[in-house]
Amino acid sequence: MDALELLVARDEIRILVSRYAVAVDARDLDTLVALFVADVRVGGDAVGSDALRASFEASLSAIGVSVLHVGTHVIDVVDHDHATGVQYTSGQVEDGGRWIHQSIVYRDAYERRDGRWLFVRRVHELFHGVEAWQHPLDQEPADWPHRPDGRGTAPASFPTWTTFWHERGGESRA
Repeated sequence: MDALELLVARDEIRILVSRYAVAVDARDLDTLVALFVADVRVGGDAVGSDALRASFEASLSAIGVSVLHVGTHVIDVVDHDHATGVQYTSGQVEDGGRWIHQSIVYRDAYERRDGRWLFVRRVHELFHGVEAWQHPLDQEPADWPHRPDGRGTAPASFPTWTTFWHERGGESRA
């Protein structure tokens, strides 16, 4: 690959990773599943988009609000259609009545299919998770610029967030 092709590939992969974080936080399962190859391996023996969707649905239904901040990202482009990466994420996750801060590393394999970079594999590992001393959703609503601290309007402002919880017969406190 020439230098320009390499830069474009890395940029497209970085955008892929950012779209993953936003889709997780918005509970946008359609977008999330579309970021992976159609024949993705899920767990030890399941394959395909339906299995991936079910896996994401189960894991994301088990938590409340999440906020993923994409950080360090090393991408090794193997050839025109294959790459690997290591990507750090700082996560905040609502777990029942607790608010957890996490440091996460993803070990990724990417493949370009039909001109689009997609995840072939995304392995989630935890450096650590620690409970916060205060749950941020227990605050009064913020009122910018008069009151810059407090609970905000996201993620409930994402239409997919509301749909995700409505389809499961519940409501999020977001």
